[in-house]
Amino acid sequence: MLSSFKTIPTHMDYKGQKLAEQIFQGIILVSAVIGFIYGLSIQQFGWTVYIMLGGFTVSCLLTLPPWPMYRKNPLSWQPAVPETSGENRDKPQESQKKKKHK
Repeated sequence: MLSSFKTIPTHMDYKGQKLAEQIFQGIILVSAVIGFIYGLSIQQFGWTVYIMLGGFTVSCLLTLPPWPMYRKNPLSWQPAVPETSGENRDKPQESQKKKKHK
């Protein structure tokens, strides 16, 4: 049962994160403007808050899950460097330090 959860993607790439942030800010801004104008026209601040909360909910539904549109540009990682055995493996900087003469 738990193995089926391993196939669910849980990440976004960097461009996807930028797109999600832009969508989030755009929806919040549009809902704030619409809520302010509508609330001002009917003289009810409550409707401004409701419209803002609606915009916040829609933006969360669109940007929080890692939808496929946020995973179009995956990073290509460098291959792993094989581990070398020997004395230089622990601290390679110590062998390169200059010795001080008295």
